[in-house]
Amino acid sequence: MNAQPDIVVDTAAVAAATASKSLLRFITCGSVDDGKSTLLGRLLYDAGMLSDDQLDTLARESKRQRGDGSDVLDFSLLTDGLDAERQQGITIDVAYRYFHTARRSLIVADCPGHEQYTRNMATGASNAELAVVLVDARKGLLPQTRRHTYICGLLGIRHVVLAVNKMDLVDYDQATYETIATQYRQLAQGLGITDVHCLPVAALTGDNVGSRSPRMPWYQGESLLEVLETVDVAAVRADDFRMPVQWVNRPDQSFRGYAGTISGGRVSRGDEIVVQPGVQRARIDRIVTADGDLDSAVEGQAVTLCFDREIDASRGDVIADALRPAPVADQFTCHLLWMGDTTLLPNRTYWMKIGTRTVNARVMSIKHKVDVNSQAKLAARHLDLNEVGYCTVGLDDAIAFEAYTANRTLGGFILIDRQTNATVACGMLDFALDRSSNVHWQHMDIDKSVRGSSKGQQPTCLWFTGLSGAGKSTIANLVERRLHVLGYHTYLLDGDNVRHGINKDLGFTPEARVENIRRVAEVAHLMVDAGLIVLVSVISPYQSERRSARELFDTGEFLEVFVDTTLAECEARDPKGLYQKARAGEIRNFTGIDSPYEKPEAPDIHLVTAGQRAEELAEQVTQQLLARLNAPDLD
Repeated sequence: MNAQPDIVVDTAAVAAATASKSLLRFITCGSVDDGKSTLLGRLLYDAGMLSDDQLDTLARESKRQRGDGSDVLDFSLLTDGLDAERQQGITIDVAYRYFHTARRSLIVADCPGHEQYTRNMATGASNAELAVVLVDARKGLLPQTRRHTYICGLLGIRHVVLAVNKMDLVDYDQATYETIATQYRQLAQGLGITDVHCLPVAALTGDNVGSRSPRMPWYQGESLLEVLETVDVAAVRADDFRMPVQWVNRPDQSFRGYAGTISGGRVSRGDEIVVQPGVQRARIDRIVTADGDLDSAVEGQAVTLCFDREIDASRGDVIADALRPAPVADQFTCHLLWMGDTTLLPNRTYWMKIGTRTVNARVMSIKHKVDVNSQAKLAARHLDLNEVGYCTVGLDDAIAFEAYTANRTLGGFILIDRQTNATVACGMLDFALDRSSNVHWQHMDIDKSVRGSSKGQQPTCLWFTGLSGAGKSTIANLVERRLHVLGYHTYLLDGDNVRHGINKDLGFTPEARVENIRRVAEVAHLMVDAGLIVLVSVISPYQSERRSARELFDTGEFLEVFVDTTLAECEARDPKGLYQKARAGEIRNFTGIDSPYEKPEAPDIHLVTAGQRAEELAEQVTQQLLARLNAPDLD
């Protein structure tokens, strides 16, 4: 018997062929039990991506799951990878799968259908170019279908394949399919999705999934796999050159370059560029890549740019075409999908990560929230998990940006909780507010240092925080009296007093408490700028707002004084009868009772009031303040 010749596989050739194929990133989404996982499993099967071992395992698992001894393969088992998903029969996490055909490479994100996992679905859609939306032929369009389509449109997906599934359960009826397809096209058009391809499928039996089905001769279009192989999702590329700086490439003293991925346009050697948000200009001297220097580079390429002269550029800056620079602003309107387990409260400070830059940001107002099931605009003062709002956002520093519809990199962002480092929102910038470009800082010849020197003091803010009845106002008043006797110029901002004036319009909801502290902090900042020593006595229950208040001041100007009194002691004192009313349910959102107080983790001055008189505590504060004021300037 002749020996079989060895089969030699040219792995390099295979890799080269795979690399030359176009790549399509898409998501599958739809309502629960529409058959997403089954469709995706069948797609992998028809694309020839399952080995014999996988098929054997799938056959055994299918029999075990069904328990009826049938040989029908349950393709959903290929993608329902989490135990929790298998037990519930739903998709929870975003499951990514890579596969390829002879014509194209594909990466699919199988997204969850349940409303509570909307944030997972948004994560999958953020990098996708196309969405496969499933609809059960028996049920038609459902609220979840509308929600998923809305989020796809919001996140910039402009190509959708509507797969009307389970056609076998409606006897492959053409009229049923046509009705659903017409309704969906109308929905998509209203949401700005311009390219919709509809097709009838039966995922379980593979009809119109990998090949065209003889059971639906009235459908003359392509199968799902053929659509995915041939659909043209090439985005309209931005004409204007943009590249966020990821890092400064400086391996030695002889080389300095700025590395990043081009997010728009084209750049060539000799082009004049500007580093934003600044105005410094230079020309491109070299375009360096791992494979050598280039004469030009385009959107999507990772490069290192070298300039013809030394200018100041760092991570987070944007290198742009000098003749057509990006807009620069610090206040915007945007759509915001809230992904945090805690509520979004306007005017709370978060970190915004946009491109390669991270800045302090706060949502200044919620213009409205959107019912993602009906797209109705609803009034809102806050956003809860999976809600979408149209908001205004303000930053501490101006940034170079683009509208999300024009540039995903410079228009898309996430918000990060500053305490937990958790991602709590994703957002899409719309446009800059006029006031961000029309309002500028006015230079003043007389500044804070001059005003403080004329008073013979160092401007400072003493921020007293603690529960109601802890003794904050009493101690702050005694400290101010002592400082006045010593000749210092002071002012005491008391939480109750400011609510008679500048904060008269605010209640005690969490949103109102955040705004209350923001206003008090801004007033205190102005008083310190006037050269005063300002004492602030407010409960300020949230760490986030106290941190934001501190950040308004220069280093050493803000001292947090924690008046640490137990809740039991505060209730026993109850000088205004507020605890009694709160216990009786007459006052809602009362700190310490039905609203939390977050203790300072590292206060500058910690006053434990147990067993001490107010005068003794005030003297502690005064002495520590004077020690700081009289300390030699080490700078």
